[in-house]
Amino acid sequence: MPADSQAPPIVEMRGITIRFPGVLALDDVDFFLRPGEVHSLMGENGAGKSTLIKALTGVYPVDGGSIEATGSSRVFHSTFDAEAAGISTVYQEINLCSNLSVGENVMLGHEPRKVGRIDWKAVHRTAAEHLAGLGISIDTRSLLSNHSIAIQQLVAISRAMVLDAKVLVLDEPTSSLDRGEVDQLFAVIRELRDKGAAILFVSHFLDQVYEISDRITVLRNGKLVGEYPVGDLPRDDLVTKMIGHRLDDLVAISSTAAREIDRTVMPVLRAQDVGRRGVLEPADIDVFDGEIVGIAGLLGSGRTELVRLLYGADRADTGQIEVDGTPSKMTSPRHAIERGIAFSSEDRRAEGIVSDLTVADNIVLGMQARKGLRKIRRSTRESIVSEYLAALDVRPRDPDMVAGNLSGGNQQKVLLARWLATAPELLILDEPTRGIDIGTKADLQRKVAELSEQGLSVIFISSELEEVLRLAQRVVVMRDRKCIGELDSQKSDLEGLIDFIASEGEGSAA
Repeated sequence: MPADSQAPPIVEMRGITIRFPGVLALDDVDFFLRPGEVHSLMGENGAGKSTLIKALTGVYPVDGGSIEATGSSRVFHSTFDAEAAGISTVYQEINLCSNLSVGENVMLGHEPRKVGRIDWKAVHRTAAEHLAGLGISIDTRSLLSNHSIAIQQLVAISRAMVLDAKVLVLDEPTSSLDRGEVDQLFAVIRELRDKGAAILFVSHFLDQVYEISDRITVLRNGKLVGEYPVGDLPRDDLVTKMIGHRLDDLVAISSTAAREIDRTVMPVLRAQDVGRRGVLEPADIDVFDGEIVGIAGLLGSGRTELVRLLYGADRADTGQIEVDGTPSKMTSPRHAIERGIAFSSEDRRAEGIVSDLTVADNIVLGMQARKGLRKIRRSTRESIVSEYLAALDVRPRDPDMVAGNLSGGNQQKVLLARWLATAPELLILDEPTRGIDIGTKADLQRKVAELSEQGLSVIFISSELEEVLRLAQRVVVMRDRKCIGELDSQKSDLEGLIDFIASEGEGSAA
């Protein structure tokens, strides 16, 4: 059961103010977290959520205000201080040692000892007990890297329990999980809540926020909008409070899917029987001028594997690809870029943003790859960077800012700018809106729709099926690493798409 709303808070943050050079990141923000509740922190990218979490967990010092946690006034100088106060964090990018065993990760730094040496039997026995307490039964001697992201999340939570955490901060814990894995994680969260732990939950998935939360706090532009019991805050009102106005943009974007596409002409891209042994069964896909083709399917269905073959990130061993009617062997991403194909990967961290480079450097990377050794003129560089920072409303609009310091949504805008700067004929977007707020999501969807209306062809992958139907004229459906057919988005609805993904038959559907 959720906490009594009158129970004394286990965390009290009052008047929290944090300044960065030229930016007031948090402005006199109050936040209260009670034991035995799941409390969601909501707001657009750049609203101050991450900054508030980092103030609570000792990453950032505060310039004003006070923090009380687990009964004492606190000044956190590091994450170790926060952990000592009973506050643990599980981040979206799991901070564990994948080369160690499950048991070693659970007990890392707190290994039982015997005669001055680590007692490995006790390590694995104790780890198994902590995992069992969360309803998890796995071999603690197995390598962590051999387990799914969902299990790794649960291992990270188990480690927090070893630290005797009274407060557990979960920062986008479900962004890479499928529905079954989310259910497993939520069962653990509810069990911890019912045992009295205070859970601070951050997610951009509104359905999940309403499913798991007892209370919601909303931030906007570094300021507190309000705190609400989840039952008192309808979803439309939450979105309005997050962005400051009612959001009708997504409805307007839907008109792009109704646009007629001329398919009597030569396609921009035609792939026939493209596959890779053990990775993807031979698949066909055509993309026409100005068309958005969605690719839908569950995680592991082969969506990403298909577009990586089209882009040359992985080598196809069957089939052929034509670009503008000319056979093209996509042997490398550079070859694809030269043929006017751009690809924004789902893994922003590993294959997208170069965190240590500036925003400007990140934007011109694709152009430089297409030009080879020829230097980009300074005036051209500055003009292009300025154009796309404005067109995509990147915040802050500072070309010299280190890209790793941007919010996730603004990093995604910088990646989109990078590929648009190469003037591609075909843009492949793999989960471009994952992990970003609804306002930024609408911005990106609107921009993709505008670009397609201007003649750019797009392949669009998203786990959010409503998003695929909203944007795409056609939807290629995948299951078990093969294409099972395609749908006309104007003759389909969400229920029909879900049924088709789950169906046993193959072919096309209208």
